Amino acid sequence: MINFRRTLLAAVAVPALLGLAATAQADSLQGAMAKAYANNPDINAARASLRATDENVTIAKAGYRPQIGVTASHTNAGAYGVNNIAGANATTTTDTIALTVTQQIFDGFQGLNRINAAESGVYATREQVRGTEMQILYAAVQAYANVAMYKDFVSIRKQNLGFLNEQVKAANARLQVGEGTKTDVSQAQAQLAAAQAQLAAAVAQLKIAEATYMQIVGEEPKGISLPGAAKRGMPATLDKAVALGLQEHPSILAAQHVADASGYQVKTAEGALLPGVAIQGSVGRNYGNPSSLSSPRIYNSASVTAQLTIPLYKGGAEYGAVRQAKETMGANQIKVDSARLSVRQSVVSAYAQMQAASASITANKQAVSASNLALSGVIEERNVGQATTLDVLNSQQTVLTAKLNLAQAQHDLVVASYGVLAASGQLTVQTQGLQVAEYKPEEHYQAVKDAWIGLRTVDGN
Repeated sequence: MINFRRTLLAAVAVPALLGLAATAQADSLQGAMAKAYANNPDINAARASLRATDENVTIAKAGYRPQIGVTASHTNAGAYGVNNIAGANATTTTDTIALTVTQQIFDGFQGLNRINAAESGVYATREQVRGTEMQILYAAVQAYANVAMYKDFVSIRKQNLGFLNEQVKAANARLQVGEGTKTDVSQAQAQLAAAQAQLAAAVAQLKIAEATYMQIVGEEPKGISLPGAAKRGMPATLDKAVALGLQEHPSILAAQHVADASGYQVKTAEGALLPGVAIQGSVGRNYGNPSSLSSPRIYNSASVTAQLTIPLYKGGAEYGAVRQAKETMGANQIKVDSARLSVRQSVVSAYAQMQAASASITANKQAVSASNLALSGVIEERNVGQATTLDVLNSQQTVLTAKLNLAQAQHDLVVASYGVLAASGQLTVQTQGLQVAEYKPEEHYQAVKDAWIGLRTVDGN
């Protein structure tokens, strides 16, 4: 237990030291995921729930352990006018202290099946915790990419605002020399006002994204820029991604363990129909005073009792419990199939989004290049009187849209690529090489599964 506490302290201390080291420089995506893994309250709550589930094994094992108790009793009995020549009342007092030990020898395998069900429940909860960890790591990726994208949006809109300011000045200058009209000035001013409102909205979106990042990662974002798409652990093809997901995704594994636990619960319910054998031993000290005229009498007592219980009929509840457990097992087995279908759909969806985002990046890069060339041409035409200010403003809007679409597509590629990893069960500390102490649920389980006594948890609470 001491070794476990040291390991637990190390698991807490290492992420904290890593976090302190990271605050002095810009946040990387890997660093953000590591901080979320170490600090996110949803992950820590899931781990605490897992530690509580570990205790179910200890509770189930109690059925095979002896039950020990001490009882003390005081009896005061009286006889009135019976066998008493003087007619006086006669009283008898007895004080007893006894130590009783009860050991279950056979209970229809109920204890064994309860232990097996509890262990399966632990394995299921471990997979649920692993699923929560993947969800938080993916949420950290989304939060990181969102901050980077909205920073790009703000930068792009600031550039657009600067361009429109120049167009307003140019329209006023041409009006003063008689080459432009008030309509040209008004059109440029209208576009400028709209751009100012759009910039304010982009700034607000960035602040919201930063607040979400703080919620998930636990620290304010610093120096974030859009990372590349995921490469580590990325399946080479869609078929491989689906195969990995069906084999390793925690939601499927958790559902399988829940179904296993249900099978053991059926056997537990059936065990209530079998005979039970228990042995009870008792050692007592008796202090007696048979009558008011006699001296106190002290004597010891001991007994050993073997008890065989054969259930015949309990009103039908035992049969209903068996049928109920079987229906529950059937429902949980169906949920395994449902989990497989859900994982398959998630993998295919994420993979398709990744491919679409990659194609969109290529198309939008071409759109940005072409629209910039077109804008330069329209400006030259406007300067020689072959195009209007409205033509320039419309061309600039095309450039702006292409740049925003490119930034969105680059963001979508990053998020979708990590979505493939999450859907296929590959978004883990190991596959991503995160510099953070990995939580080891086995350590707590080993520390408590055979504990006989103790009120404190392994971390001292």
